[in-house]
Amino acid sequence: MRLIATAAAALALAPLLSGCVVVRQFTDQPAPEAASLPGHVEPVHAAVIAQNQAAFWVSSNGCTAKADIQPVVRQSSDGPIITLRRIKEDRCRQVQPEGVEMRWSFEELGLADGSRLSVENPYQLPPG
Repeated sequence: MRLIATAAAALALAPLLSGCVVVRQFTDQPAPEAASLPGHVEPVHAAVIAQNQAAFWVSSNGCTAKADIQPVVRQSSDGPIITLRRIKEDRCRQVQPEGVEMRWSFEELGLADGSRLSVENPYQLPPG
């Protein structure tokens, strides 16, 4: 419930904050360069882009760390698109029902402050 409340509060404040997010419809057709990328596309429970940061909630079995998820930013005619890719499986057995938060600054992502960022990952509701 805390994740849902946090996401709802962030969404309510989103129009007041700098930055913008566009959710793209995920398709089964990968980006042309996807074959050369590591890991696989990671479904996300929630995403918030605000104050020059990108925060995502991803599934975890108890051992998912930021180093296990690689953000890939590519440019398109509509602006930058981010895709999270899981490069290391979480084989622990302590499922985190709400997932875990992963956060990157625009500086870490190589983006200019205030960039309009689209998220390409599919959305997956948390279990339960």
